[in-house]
Amino acid sequence: MKPEEELPFATLTGSLKDFRAPADRELLRRAEGFFAWQDRRRQHGLWPYARSTESAPSTSCQVRNDDGQIFQGTNFASQDYLSLSSHPRIKEAAIAAVERYGVHSAGSAALLGNTANSLALERALSQFLDDREIVLYPTGWSAGFAAVQGFVRSHDHVVMDVLAHSCLQEGARAATGSVHHFAHLSTDALRRRLQRIREKDARGGILVVTESLFSMHSDVPDFAAVRAACDDHGATLLIDCAHDFGCMGPDGRGNLAAAGLLDAADILIGSFSKSFASNGGFIAVKSRAGAEYLKYYSATQTFSNALSPAQAAVVLTALDIVRSDEGTILRNRLMANILHLRHAVERTGLHALGSPSPIVPVFVGGEALGRLIARRLPGSGGLANLVEYPAVPKSESRFRFQVMAGHTADDVERMIAALDEAVKAGRADLERLGLSAAAPAVGTGAEELDPA
Repeated sequence: MKPEEELPFATLTGSLKDFRAPADRELLRRAEGFFAWQDRRRQHGLWPYARSTESAPSTSCQVRNDDGQIFQGTNFASQDYLSLSSHPRIKEAAIAAVERYGVHSAGSAALLGNTANSLALERALSQFLDDREIVLYPTGWSAGFAAVQGFVRSHDHVVMDVLAHSCLQEGARAATGSVHHFAHLSTDALRRRLQRIREKDARGGILVVTESLFSMHSDVPDFAAVRAACDDHGATLLIDCAHDFGCMGPDGRGNLAAAGLLDAADILIGSFSKSFASNGGFIAVKSRAGAEYLKYYSATQTFSNALSPAQAAVVLTALDIVRSDEGTILRNRLMANILHLRHAVERTGLHALGSPSPIVPVFVGGEALGRLIARRLPGSGGLANLVEYPAVPKSESRFRFQVMAGHTADDVERMIAALDEAVKAGRADLERLGLSAAAPAVGTGAEELDPA
């Protein structure tokens, strides 16, 4: 693939949404249209997904693209916020767990899948979260899904921020047909939704769903206002803390605790895949009854194998680091890197969205420009993830830089130099092709959601 080659128009247009519901009676044949579009992008270096690491996901990393090419680059594409994945204590804990327990939990937590490690992790997390009851899950996604599906029934309502995580959206769809969305971060819109529901249904259950840090915008709700809206309408509040738990706040308990409102959430969800060097997740509730109910009525806990003993040991060790003086040092380094990157991005002519967090979304705009920059970036020595419609609104594509405590100031400058080079080349490509920088992906329509 040569950067100056002519690119078929179809490689710069269209989106995954176009192939979400193809019309063909043969189920497997429906995949062919998507694959043809995807493979054309792949052949021209415009499919930036499904890459694999050839080395540890550290601050510099060797990556194999989906088409087989290998690149070495400064890595802002991995979610290892505290740089714990290769920490000596973490690796020692994993090895010791494998030596004692083997590599597999060998059962559901409802049967014989728990180990001493997972029980110790439950106790440690409970202490860290002011004695809440903890239920562990094999992935963060399964915890999010279960937190909705486990409690909500068909006669209940779910009211969620339109940008809530996929696991929350899917859990709501699985649980009830009464799923309502409100405009992102709009407490007024939330109140209007709740009022309309209560005018028609005074007794039904309502679960309000939001996040403590939204991963595509790096922004945060008004927790106190959301809690007040729930109180005024008899609703239960669920907050997903996947991206800030462990790595933000003075004590590592995230934005909610930093605001002094950890108790405001009736249901808390956390993930181990961002700051705790492992797969897995948890749900934290305020009563033993709620926790026991989840263990037998949330499908992804009851019918999935439990966390492996090595995973539980890794998370337990990571939590110990998070709570220590070393954890404070790592969070301070992380924030310094975040602020440096956000400031430096402006030199490329782009800008960072939201507020400072380990996620630095760098706005690009049109899908065509985003794809052309992503095509150039690895060759310039930078690794970052392109996010495009429908994961974000149409014509609002962006790069999601994920910052680590282990990054240095030089790493940030190398990344910015690579981004600047790729942006200039991508814009030149776009001009050569006669396309507008704001050109949307054609053939797609934005998700029609009433913002209320």
